Amino acid sequence: MHPKQERTYVMIKPDGVRRGLTGEIISRIEQRGLKVVALSMDSPARAKFDGHYPKDPKWITRLGEKTLATYQKYGFDPISELATDKAEEIGPMVRKWLLDFMTSGPVVKMIIEGVHAVDMVRKIAGNTMPSGAEMGTIRGDYSVDSAASANRDKRAVYNLVHASETPDEAKHEIGYWFTKDEVHEYTRTNDV
Repeated sequence: MHPKQERTYVMIKPDGVRRGLTGEIISRIEQRGLKVVALSMDSPARAKFDGHYPKDPKWITRLGEKTLATYQKYGFDPISELATDKAEEIGPMVRKWLLDFMTSGPVVKMIIEGVHAVDMVRKIAGNTMPSGAEMGTIRGDYSVDSAASANRDKRAVYNLVHASETPDEAKHEIGYWFTKDEVHEYTRTNDV
């Protein structure tokens, strides 16, 4: 496969849709020279998101470890706020917050194609934690949330978009969220 045919999965999360940033996010992707080859708005059931996010105990425990690291960094007491300081018990709480958030409103799902699409979209989106995202990125320009704030509020981080991290993850997510007949082939003027 030619690098310009690489595809990635992008989802504008409920906070991005509610804030009216759908057009801006798509525009930033397209202005970079990437193209949208599938696009739809959806309000998936909790079960669909449950299948999207890993259920692997190691991944879930890692969520708890990240939360504990944030609590330690800012001097928060996890026992007084979460009734535990065990990562394997905190991880499922964080995963639940994520599912609650993702089912709180509609999302916009996309497949993006272009040269190194996975890396390019991640670069456009910015750091997963908006408080660490550079200005000029989607998260750096439009979100001010942080893990510390989200943890204290017992909710997911509001970071506007999801973008696949690796080509393998992109392939899996594209197949999970779209059927082949929803993907469109076309030539943009800069493709020739």
